[in-house]
Order: sequence, then C-alpha cells, then structure tokens
Amino acid sequence: MRDVTDPDYTVGIVGAGVMGQGIAQVTLAGGMRAIIFDAKDGAAAAGQAEVFKRIDRLVEKDRLSAADADTQKARLSVAASLADFAGCDTVVEAVVEKLEVKRQIFGDLEDIVAENAILATNTSSLPIASIARTCRVPGRVAGMHFFNPVPLMRLVEIIEGPATDPAVAAQLSELGKRMGRTPVSVKDSPGFLVNLGGRAYYTEALRLLDEGVATPSQIDAILTDCCGFRMGPFALMDLTGMDVNYPVSMIVYEGFLNDRRLATTPRHKLLYEAGRLGRKTKAGHFDYDEAGKNVTPSDADYAPSGAPASKVVCAEAPDEPDALFALCQAVGLEILEDDDGTSPIIGYPVGDDATSYALELGIDPKRLVAVDVSADTAKRVTLMTAPGADPAHLDAVAAAIVASGRAVTAIKDSPGFVALRMRAAIANLGCAIAEAGLATPSDIDLALKLGLNYPMGPLEMAGELGLETTLVVMELLQEITGDDRYRPALWLRRRALLGLPIHTPS
Repeated sequence: MRDVTDPDYTVGIVGAGVMGQGIAQVTLAGGMRAIIFDAKDGAAAAGQAEVFKRIDRLVEKDRLSAADADTQKARLSVAASLADFAGCDTVVEAVVEKLEVKRQIFGDLEDIVAENAILATNTSSLPIASIARTCRVPGRVAGMHFFNPVPLMRLVEIIEGPATDPAVAAQLSELGKRMGRTPVSVKDSPGFLVNLGGRAYYTEALRLLDEGVATPSQIDAILTDCCGFRMGPFALMDLTGMDVNYPVSMIVYEGFLNDRRLATTPRHKLLYEAGRLGRKTKAGHFDYDEAGKNVTPSDADYAPSGAPASKVVCAEAPDEPDALFALCQAVGLEILEDDDGTSPIIGYPVGDDATSYALELGIDPKRLVAVDVSADTAKRVTLMTAPGADPAHLDAVAAAIVASGRAVTAIKDSPGFVALRMRAAIANLGCAIAEAGLATPSDIDLALKLGLNYPMGPLEMAGELGLETTLVVMELLQEITGDDRYRPALWLRRRALLGLPIHTPS
C-alpha cells in the first residue's frame, strides 16, 4: 500500500451522486487526486461540474484562494469506465444500497486495480462481510462511511469486516484524516455505530407517542429546551425522511435478530407506507408548507387557567441543594413544613411514574404534581400527573412556573417523564454497544456527537445523569412496562454497582 501522505495518492470514487461528489471534494481538499465514475451516461461529468461549483463558492466566500481552487480542480478527472481506476490507491464505492450491485462493482474492480489497492464501501447499512464475501482478497475490503453533507460532516466511520486486514483499516483512518475527517473505528455490525446508536433517539420518542405520554411537539420541545438537542426526534425524522429512517430502523432491528431495544413502532411503519415521509412530501409527523416550514400548530406549551399556587407540599423532605427545592425558590413557591391537606403536592420520582410514586409514599395521587428536575428547567419545565388527578393542582403549579417566565409542558403519566427516560434509553444503548465491543467508549461518544449532533455522547450522558440514576430508570421502566426493551446493559449495571466511571474498560 502506498503511503497515504504521498502527493500522488489517488482515490477513485464509484458513484457521482451527492455522496460521491462530497467524497471527491474532500479528497481534493486533502491534496490528493480523485477520479470519479458513474454508470449513468453523463453523470460523472455532471458530478464533476457540481464539485467545481462548490469549490468556486468557497472562493467567493474567501475560504479558498483562486490558485488553490484551480489546483484542486486540476486533480479531479472523470473516468470513462472502471478500467480508468487501474492506478488508484483506494477506491470508494458510493452507489445504491443494493448488495448485488456492490458485489458486482467490487468483483469488477478486483480485475482492474493493483493487488495492494484498498477497496472501500460507503454503505450505511449493508454488512461489510456480505460485500467482501465474493471478493478474491476480502482482507483489503472495508467500510468508509461518510455522512451527508460530506464536506460539512467531520465524521467518517472506518468499519472492519471479519476478514479485513487491520493494516487496511489503519490506512483508511489515515486517509480519512488527510481528507479532514475525524475517523472512528467500528466493528462490522448492522447500522455500524451512528445508525445503531442513533436508534434510541427515534424509537424511544415513538414509544412515548405510542403510549400517549406526549405529542410530537411536546417531546421535541422538551428535548431541545431542556436537554440541549439541536432538533427534536420528530422534526429530525421528518428532515431525514421516513423513507430513510424507517428502512434503516428495520435493517438494524432485524440485523440484531429483533432485539427489543431496537424496535420501532407501528406508527413509524404507517407513515412510511402512507407516503407521509416528512418535509419532502410536506407531511410526516408534522405538516409543511412549500418552503419546508412546519405549519402544524404546536401544543408544547401548557396554558393554565387557574391562579398560581403560592405554597406547595413536598412529597419527600427537601434538602436545600436539591434541584426541586431550587426550582421552587426560583418560581416563588413556598414549601410547607407540614401538609395542610389542600395545597398541591410536588415531587420528583426518579424513574417511577406518578402512580407508583404516590402509592409508594402513601400520598394523595389527586394532589400530586410530579416535576422533572433531571434536566435544565431554565426555559421549560415538564409536569406529570397520575390518572384521576385534580387538574386544579396541575393548573396552580403550572401557573406559578409560567409566571416566572418559563414554559410548561404537561404530559401523561410515564416512568421517567420524557427527558429522563429518553436520555437513559440513549445512554443504555450506548453502553450496550460498548459491552459488545463494537467500538471504544470514547469513539462511541465522539461518533454520536459528530454524526448526530448530540449535546454529549451516550456514555457521557449516563455519567451526567449519574450511573445509579440511569440504572434505576432502566430497571423501573422494565419493571413497570414489562418490556425487555428496557433491560439494563451489563456495562452500565456493573459500573453503577461498583461505583466506577462509565468509561472504565472491561
């Protein structure tokens, strides 16, 4: 294999679509030569023209000099056929996600490129093992999964199949760095790292919706305002499209032999089959106008109709540093030392639903208003009540919070509210990935932050919540729902019980 720092290092790209164009652009930016091919007549030339336009825009924005732009353009050529890839050091395939098509391309390439050339696939879901299976030299086949748009998304997953030579994976990591990407090493598995680790964000939100806990607008508002996610899960599903995220969800679910942790919901399938794909069809979880703006009225903000409460009873004796106590102080609620029998009772059930919490503590469920203080309450506060609760108490507590300048989202009864439950599920799946050894704990966190713009990685999320808290939430979710979906990962359980940091290696 030629040293990746060689000035004449050449990358062939099969497929001149959006991904192929992006891979070509970052190859050029890394000072290498790129050759692009597409089986469709004229597509490679059109792809080359698009890359040139993007380079010209960088010049217009003063992000690239005209001289450097000319140098980059001179390094990109169009192949008339795969035979033009004979001198390539690495070839990256970026065509349709069909196994037989990819196998045919790799078989053809093996007859063309040098024996020491690397063959990489940009597949997002097909196993590397399946693609390499029919190759004469499977050791030189690996995954090099970029993210769209390639020039802006810094992450690249380097995936080792069972037969991949470690030197090949190491070379691709160095190639990714030269392209200006941040490589993470991943073992071959359904969905690899990002598409696997990202399932919890979508599917747990869909589960909350399925249970009637909250609406898409409410869940999105809680995740963005309280947890720091850039987009809520429903807005994000609509952006990527149900034609993308539903099939990927099923590939990952079936690839892991129907593991309940990865199951999606009937509603997800229904939207996909109905053609409500999201922004691209102007209808998904939300409705959109011609400009792609969400025009569905939001029901995220609860509008209380009664007077604000001035005093409350705490379900459990508060300590001054307690987050619930601090919130009461911030919104001007006096905490009574003794129950007066009429004021709202507030509490923070960690992982429990309001029903179980009231019964365990022997308090009046009609007066209980559960408050989620696991996340940031500066903008929005989530309140939850048990079935049959007196709405006057919810109104009174909500009115006091709204008067302080905060928004309130009122949800139905749920173990773990929304924010706590979502983050625990994300953290638990990240721990399961670490447990399986698919990637290092640090790479798991890095990949989810770079690939999905998470505010922190899933293992970091467990650390932020507290390992004991995360474990308790998962245990109670499994106990209350009876669903194996919530079984705690052994990686999480062992470190929580031993009092070890979440990134402690096995």
